[in-house]
Amino acid sequence: MKLADLPLENARFEPRFAALELAGIAADSRNVRAGFLFFAIAGAKADGAHFARQAVAAGVVAVAAEQRPDGLPDGVAFVQVPNARRALALAAAKFFPRQPGTIAAVTGTSGKTSVAAFTRQIWAELGLQAASIGTIGVVSPAKETYGSLTTPDPVELHRTLDQLAGDGVTHLALEASSHGLDQHRLDGVRIAAGAFTNLSRDHLDYHPTIEAYLAAKLRLFEQLVAPNGTAVIDVDDCYAGQVVEAAKKRGLKIMTVGERGSDIKLVGGAIEGFAQVITIAHGGHEYKVKLPLVGAFQVQNAAVAAGLAIATGAEPARVFAALAHLSGAKGRLEHAGTKNGAPIFIDYAHKPDALAKALAALRPYASGKLTVVFGAGGDRDAGKRPIMGRIAAENADRVIVTDDNPRSEQASAIRAAILAAAPGATEIGDRAEAIRAGIAALQTGDVLLIAGKGHETGQIVGDRILKFSDHDAVAAAL
Repeated sequence: MKLADLPLENARFEPRFAALELAGIAADSRNVRAGFLFFAIAGAKADGAHFARQAVAAGVVAVAAEQRPDGLPDGVAFVQVPNARRALALAAAKFFPRQPGTIAAVTGTSGKTSVAAFTRQIWAELGLQAASIGTIGVVSPAKETYGSLTTPDPVELHRTLDQLAGDGVTHLALEASSHGLDQHRLDGVRIAAGAFTNLSRDHLDYHPTIEAYLAAKLRLFEQLVAPNGTAVIDVDDCYAGQVVEAAKKRGLKIMTVGERGSDIKLVGGAIEGFAQVITIAHGGHEYKVKLPLVGAFQVQNAAVAAGLAIATGAEPARVFAALAHLSGAKGRLEHAGTKNGAPIFIDYAHKPDALAKALAALRPYASGKLTVVFGAGGDRDAGKRPIMGRIAAENADRVIVTDDNPRSEQASAIRAAILAAAPGATEIGDRAEAIRAGIAALQTGDVLLIAGKGHETGQIVGDRILKFSDHDAVAAAL
């Protein structure tokens, strides 16, 4: 592909380089090859411009950046772009042009993984070739691949879209994280419908304020959903009004979901074992569904997923019937075992609102004691630690504070911040030992929630990733 063929908005480069043939693109100097275009992007920890020389030594023929890197040889094309992140995403979309024909994206603090998984499952139940991309990786009819980023970098994302389309996938649900939206990772993706689940405190180590965090989420509706697309909005959330206004301003079709929803209205429900019988009103009809999931928030997530399926052309009656066949995403209020008749659940809840919702979901099952084992991640929003401690103390009968992913912080200091707001809690730093203790104390009528890591298979301590899984720890303890 020639340099001049790339859709780089307002890019400037010397005319002599217009016909330059490019073999590929990269934003990581470790991934460049001879003939590549290297995007020098300023990151939180390092400026890509510092790696331009390394990229040139590896054979790149062009460097794109907002400012010319020092020492760039005259024979290497310099492409000046106003926004290097957006330019990278648009270039990636050009290099990997195939995408599934129908793409739905979901944003929000909690529920993204479940909504993406549920939307994929609904489509699959209707006989469509469906996939999802998000925190738990890429799930398609062909394979499942675990990933580490909710929204992958643009090159990896567009390469994956291209591969999925090549494999015959026609419908894709993907998670749109605030980081991914803010960093333009989803630019160039042809999104037919976007969904909003909720907004609560999270990622304030990255976003300076909750308003900035919301603004990043709103990019999905203000700029990325196709002009004739649909916004599916859970209107029971306190920030939903601002999302509705953003979608209206853009001229998107709006589908409201929830107890206050006008398009998909949750009329009522009742717990039936580890399932819920719910009634949904849509289009003048009522649908009664036995949803095989625990927790009121999973009802909300299933309704949002149904909205995305309907918004992208699926027949409503078949969509609501498909809800009876949903299975929870890995590590999302997942029933992981039983001890003395007491169920053990694993959930990814690592933020205050999610922890509160998970505990509320399990309270009806606890005629005895509700126990929670949890911690908080290091190098992340420290302000949420005492909030989570208070939520655990107020909503559980027994609290065990342990380590999550301490990263570069002192694990004991993280635990101390939680314990300060959780009087009576037990401190057990070793996560496997904490899980063993939680399970050992279970009696008939009790319920145990192990929160924070969900599907993860490693624990980040310092600069190392130690092999660790809550699922494995539960199995070993049992």
